[in-house]
Amino acid sequence: MQLLVTKRCVAILLHVALVSLALIAGSAVAGPAVKGEPTNDAERAAKKQAADAAVDAKYAALVATLPADEQAWEKVLQENLGSFYLPLHKRDKLAGRSNAWDFVKDDPSLPRVLLIGDSVSRGYTLATRAALAGKANVHRAPANCGPTTSGLKNIEAWLGDGKWDVIHFNFGIHDRNTPVVDYTARLEKLVERLEATGARLVWASTTPIPDKPEAGQTAASIVEKNTAAAAVMQRQGIATDDLFAFITPHLGDVQPPGDVHFTAAGYSLLGGQVAESILAVLNARGPR
Repeated sequence: MQLLVTKRCVAILLHVALVSLALIAGSAVAGPAVKGEPTNDAERAAKKQAADAAVDAKYAALVATLPADEQAWEKVLQENLGSFYLPLHKRDKLAGRSNAWDFVKDDPSLPRVLLIGDSVSRGYTLATRAALAGKANVHRAPANCGPTTSGLKNIEAWLGDGKWDVIHFNFGIHDRNTPVVDYTARLEKLVERLEATGARLVWASTTPIPDKPEAGQTAASIVEKNTAAAAVMQRQGIATDDLFAFITPHLGDVQPPGDVHFTAAGYSLLGGQVAESILAVLNARGPR
């Protein structure tokens, strides 16, 4: 019996050895990894850096061919879009794709409209522009405008040198954890600066966000900020585009679970609503 067990063990060990040799031989036949595939983080980073440098070079060459006013706008974007949105814009530009920061050649017979807001505003910009084609020149601030602190810091760059007939603006999602007293004070300062432009103002209430307690995010924080903003706008007699109320019935269809952003269909709906609110102000008679 002992001899039989020993033979079985030897047989098993021999089988394992043969399998191992086969695997080694197969690896040798297969040869090294396919040339060009990153083999470590350093190589991946080097490849990304080279790809980004190529995009930068092509973008710079393209910008050099543009008329002076378009080159000036691209420079503004380069100074304001930041490390996340600027690379995306460059790739869009090279691919010939439209985005929220397209250069807008004004029709002097139409009013000029400026959109100020965060990535949700960015998302509905093209839809708003399309809805107001032939009715208004629709521009947007050269940034993801973020919280009210960013607004106070960058508002002059966003307003630029031109005259605005309507400014449609929002701050909220990035202020969800800002104390209400601070949010209100900053918003009042921003309203004061925007009113000084002489434009008609339209405040956009902030769209809903989902509860994500683990990320310090609550749906109630937006209701709180919208309530505070509504009081500011009422005191100043500023029109409100209630995007929160408008989009809420559609959330199940146009807002991905756990996301503050919207689908293309959602941005289309929002863009149409924004366009209607702007037209209402443009068509209003008398003072704001």
